[in-house]
Amino acid sequence: MDCLFCKIITGEIPSTKVYEDDKILAFRDINPQAPTHILVIPKNHIAGVDELNEENSAVVAYIFAKIAQIAKNEGLSDGYRVVSNVGENGGQTVRHLHFHILGGKKLDNQMA
Repeated sequence: MDCLFCKIITGEIPSTKVYEDDKILAFRDINPQAPTHILVIPKNHIAGVDELNEENSAVVAYIFAKIAQIAKNEGLSDGYRVVSNVGENGGQTVRHLHFHILGGKKLDNQMA
């Protein structure tokens, strides 16, 4: 599989890890759109939100529980945004399910 995020998970491509366990990896975005911009991905490859189903969707609840912990550890007590783009027209550039944590400044009201 030629997936950028799968290569980051295996360590083939380096990243600045923020959190890791047996199910997920969180790392800093290399092209940050906010002072804090972290990507959270499942270690099992799921192409995107459009490929979630009853068998694999439990990881999303797990990710959201960890997002709250990561945001707290990053000092995002004044708020943050969580975004997941789906498909090419939705702005998804890597076809591996991922969630962006954006914060560290007042974000505009424009949809991310």
